[in-house]
Amino acid sequence: MVSGLRIRFEELHQFVVDALVSTGMSAEHAQWSADTLATTDAMGVFTHGTKLLIGYLKKLKAGGYRPTAVPTVERQGPAWGIVDGQSALGMVGCITSMQLAIDKAKQCGIAYVGLKNTGHVGAIGYYASLAARQGLIAMVSGNDIPSVAAPGSRNAVLGSNPIAYGIPVAGGDPIMLDMATAATAGGKVYAAVQRGEPIPSTWLIGPDGKPTSDGGLYPASASLAPMAGHKGYGIGLWCEILSAVLPGGNMTWQVGSWLFDDPSLPSRHSAYFMAIDVSVITDRARFDAQLRALIDEIHATPTADDVDRVLVPGEREWERYHASKKDGIQLPSDVVEKLHLASEITGIVPNWLRK
Repeated sequence: MVSGLRIRFEELHQFVVDALVSTGMSAEHAQWSADTLATTDAMGVFTHGTKLLIGYLKKLKAGGYRPTAVPTVERQGPAWGIVDGQSALGMVGCITSMQLAIDKAKQCGIAYVGLKNTGHVGAIGYYASLAARQGLIAMVSGNDIPSVAAPGSRNAVLGSNPIAYGIPVAGGDPIMLDMATAATAGGKVYAAVQRGEPIPSTWLIGPDGKPTSDGGLYPASASLAPMAGHKGYGIGLWCEILSAVLPGGNMTWQVGSWLFDDPSLPSRHSAYFMAIDVSVITDRARFDAQLRALIDEIHATPTADDVDRVLVPGEREWERYHASKKDGIQLPSDVVEKLHLASEITGIVPNWLRK
């Protein structure tokens, strides 16, 4: 196992750009994807950052994801659209769709865009934050091959189907929530197993339909538990319907495994993007002042003895992001190992990987 390392954000970002461009991807699309992955690492969410690059490169090189694909608008109206991702890398389809939702919301106040036939979507909170940085409220969700049990089931019924939102905060970082509708993300189970770490018994459902703490059973013989039982199951179903059923994309077992399928096969994920332009719907100054008052009220609430203050969603991640931009990103060993594999498959060996 290689050791971890600290790397400047710009160096990591450039490596991802160069690696993706080597597959034939345009510089613009490679920049979008690198922004997503490097920012996710900078936030400390290492399961969904550049650790995924090697898997994406394999799909792009084998043709399962098309490096030169340009997502197209299949159908649209003033406040809605359906985008065919054309089996491009998920970051490309998602940023295209989020920007379309933003543009339509600026005209109509609120907009929905469904995305089908795209690659694995990665950390969807990033796309919600893009809208929030432009002053819009956003909600984003996606689907995946089933890996999550329903209450009482022995087998997986839905994907971990993430859901995220972003809220613009005047003079500050957006409020941002990004969560799986499973008790945990599958990547966290893989990471724990790779590191030889135990997992809580609340993360997995074994083949008998009962909780298990044996991470080695996942995904062949165990499913992720739904977040908060029937509540997470219900939200996951909502994500499946808005992401896949409404736009006519692939759902549940029609979605491929981007990790385990033949890399020449598309995965055909789906996602949806909703945007609300605050300035169209309400008085912007009033909204900003009221939201600030709400945040201040939350920060001022009494806390437990060992807690400094209550945070709003995303606050810890943005603190890590700013620290990483200033001092570099401390990548764990399992991420560095995957970056070495990405270097080998592309032949691109930056100096910081030679150490």
